[in-house]
Amino acid sequence: MTDSIVSISNLTHAYGDRVALNDLSLDVHRGEIFGFLGPNGSGKTTLFRILSTLIPPPINTVKLFGKDAAGDLNFIRQRIGVVFQSPSLDKQLTAEENLRHHGHLYGLQGTNLENRIQIQLKKVGLLDRAKERVGGFSGGMRRRVELAKGLLNQPEILLLDEPSTGLDPSARIDLWKSLVEIQAGGVTILLTTHLMDEADRCSRLAILRSGKLIACDTPTVLKDRIGGDVITIVSRDPDALEKVLKEKLDITAQRVDGLLRVEKPRGGELVPRIIEAAPQMVDSIAVGKPTLEDVFIRLTGQRFVDAQPL
Repeated sequence: MTDSIVSISNLTHAYGDRVALNDLSLDVHRGEIFGFLGPNGSGKTTLFRILSTLIPPPINTVKLFGKDAAGDLNFIRQRIGVVFQSPSLDKQLTAEENLRHHGHLYGLQGTNLENRIQIQLKKVGLLDRAKERVGGFSGGMRRRVELAKGLLNQPEILLLDEPSTGLDPSARIDLWKSLVEIQAGGVTILLTTHLMDEADRCSRLAILRSGKLIACDTPTVLKDRIGGDVITIVSRDPDALEKVLKEKLDITAQRVDGLLRVEKPRGGELVPRIIEAAPQMVDSIAVGKPTLEDVFIRLTGQRFVDAQPL
């Protein structure tokens, strides 16, 4: 997984005066499940639309398969599959009928098309439900039909916009089982998400905020940046406690939503010292291993759900 199948170089895109993507550069390697993680307004949707060829980028800023997304649209579109966040199934049609009509858009017909329909429905575990109307399917089953549609043209890249939206935990597990199997079949997967647990499953991850790339690496490496445990302290007087921690223990705390946050190796050993230094100021204290939420807080000073544009 060393060759780039997607290359983005100094990409900027604006809607009037609002900059949606700001000098974005990154590469996606062939065979990855690559995630774009960001809160609302981070630029994920705009980037997805550009990669799926719905919005033309500036010349030579986005390349898929080595081809410029500003011009080589037919070449690129034949080699990508797209699953949008909003459902695109006709509920009055069966699963195989939805795929058949989608295949006609790619010029597929006859035995070749029928074979592909069978293969893709089997791949997502719905071959035995092929002749049932999708209107009677659960949300997770419909999402798997969408996946089968996206794979019908046998793409090298599969693009998914917020694939787990509206799915219950069990359906999300089934969806990700399908995605891992698709990846194992040689398809590179690019997805946008605002869900931390979903981002944690990606091979690599680009974290976006207000159109800017603030970090890009494997989830494990990103969390290792924290360098230890995360201690979260609730206090009725965080200003006073912050001062005590600095003066008595030489600890610099980060303020997030009125809480104090400390990153330290072997955080559990530090808890008794904090309580001893300020026994009347600590209402509660918790220690945990770093999460991607902690990475976002470390980089921006804000919780993910509260992130505001720069």
